[in-house]
Amino acid sequence: MDLFSQQAQEEASRATPLADRMRPKNLDEFVGQEHLVGKDRVLRRAMAKDELVSMIFWGPPGVGKTTLAKLIARATSSEFHELSAVSSGVADIRRMLEKAEANRQLAKRTILFIDEIHRFNKSQQDALLHSVEDGTVLLIGATTENPSFEVNAPLLSRCRVYRLNTLTFDEIETVIKRALATDETLAKQTFEFKSGADKLLYNLAGGDARSALNALELTLQLAPAPENGKVVIEAALVREALQSKATMYDKKGDYHFDVISAFIKSVRGSDPNAALYWLARMVEAGEDAKFIARRLVILASEDIGNADPQALTVATSAFTAITYIGMPEGRIVLAQATTYLASAPKSNASYKAISAAQQDIRDKPIEPVPMHIRNAPTRLMKQEGYAEGYLYPHDHDGNFVAQDYLPEKLGDRVYYHPTENGAEKAIKSRLANWWEKYRK
Repeated sequence: MDLFSQQAQEEASRATPLADRMRPKNLDEFVGQEHLVGKDRVLRRAMAKDELVSMIFWGPPGVGKTTLAKLIARATSSEFHELSAVSSGVADIRRMLEKAEANRQLAKRTILFIDEIHRFNKSQQDALLHSVEDGTVLLIGATTENPSFEVNAPLLSRCRVYRLNTLTFDEIETVIKRALATDETLAKQTFEFKSGADKLLYNLAGGDARSALNALELTLQLAPAPENGKVVIEAALVREALQSKATMYDKKGDYHFDVISAFIKSVRGSDPNAALYWLARMVEAGEDAKFIARRLVILASEDIGNADPQALTVATSAFTAITYIGMPEGRIVLAQATTYLASAPKSNASYKAISAAQQDIRDKPIEPVPMHIRNAPTRLMKQEGYAEGYLYPHDHDGNFVAQDYLPEKLGDRVYYHPTENGAEKAIKSRLANWWEKYRK
């Protein structure tokens, strides 16, 4: 190679993003996902034995889905083709399948990698079915969404789903240190991280290797000239480069559901501090405030119920207020409702009651409405016995009179079991005074 060719190659290398330059070339360089590619783990074994089946990689951004697909192709000497579900249509799929069929005639395997496969519609996914089933292609799909919801059942049944996890702090550290030590451009320099700048960088990545490498590259671009042969990186420089922390939150993806789940479970568990943390995560990520408020309305009935009937009023008022004022001020309303509900006494008695009643509807014969509590708007209905024997509660002391309201065969059923918590304790006592079956 002459001098000019070498210079051109080095220039091209520097122009390539660091994340692409550091893409692993084999499994030994691959960081993370030990449960899949560690020693004697399922994917490593399948690659070693060349016993692969079509698969879907499900996981957050920057954890190695594309890289792993390319490594599989390289390890198995397969022809690798990549499509993006965002920009590809049925015609693109068919052209790729024609190439795969030609390869098959030559006894050569084709791996078709489809990024964001969850964005394919039904017809696009159906176009893959026959070729996946007969082995014309080995499909590797990548998705950040739960494939159970986003991938058609026929295609999903032909694939094995592998879950890829967010990278740990230590794994991100490994990725960064390897880049500094082995990248042709960076390895020529000496770097010194001060004031915990390196730890801050690992943390800001949010478990995303690509984000970590992009963050490193941006930080180094903003770094001052070398001092005594060293490029000094301060924590303030890292913050300046990145401005804000990666939240690892996708409003349309799994993190959306993971974080809202953590939020609701914290409120249900009566931990206002944890609930506020998860609320802040959602607010910072730009989550729809009405979505959060709706979940609080559900929780107010499902998890608090009559232990504090005011909880439902607070939650619905919060939803109304959010509708009126929006964000960012709506965060204060959400915080108030969150702390109130988290601190309220809890009862899921109403939730369990309706579930039990619905189960009886599904499992037991549908019983007729007792005659005495049927309406009798006509003379014929009265002659047939409709409403006969009905006792009007307001004609009795305390506006209560014991009579049967359930069908005869279900007369002793108790669906609602009030707790001893909050206002529900008084409800339990009142029902026991009224009904014999509550005193058993």
